[in-house]
Amino acid sequence: QVQLVEFGGGSVQAGGSLRLSCAASGLTFSRYTMGWFRQAPGKEREFVAATSRTADNTRYANSVKGRGIMSRDNDKNTVYLQMNSLKLEDTAIYYCAARQGLMDWDRVSSWDYWGQGTQVTVSS
Repeated sequence: QVQLVEFGGGSVQAGGSLRLSCAASGLTFSRYTMGWFRQAPGKEREFVAATSRTADNTRYANSVKGRGIMSRDNDKNTVYLQMNSLKLEDTAIYYCAARQGLMDWDRVSSWDYWGQGTQVTVSS
C-alpha cells in the first residue's frame, strides 16, 4: 500500500541548514497534496509545510516562514523540505504526510498517510 519514507535528518548546529526528503510509493504521487509535520518531545504534532499537486500552492507554518522551503519532484515521487537558519526549537521528529484535498492543510486529522519520521536535532 502507501509508503512514505523520510530521510535526511541528523544533528546540525544552530544557524545551519539541512534538507529532508520523503520518497512516496503506492500512490499516484502527482495527485496528492504533500506535507511536512514535526513533533517535539512533550508537544503535539504540528504543521510545518504543505504543497499542492503541482506545487502552485505552498503553505508554511509561521514558525518556519522565511526559513523553510518545500518543493516536490513528481518525476521522482519525492518531496523536500529545505530548512535554513535552524534554531534549537526546530528539534523534532519530522514526518512526511499525504492527502487528497485542498482545505485544512494544517490539521493533523486531515491527512491520510504518514511516514515514520526522521529525527532533526539542532544544537548550540
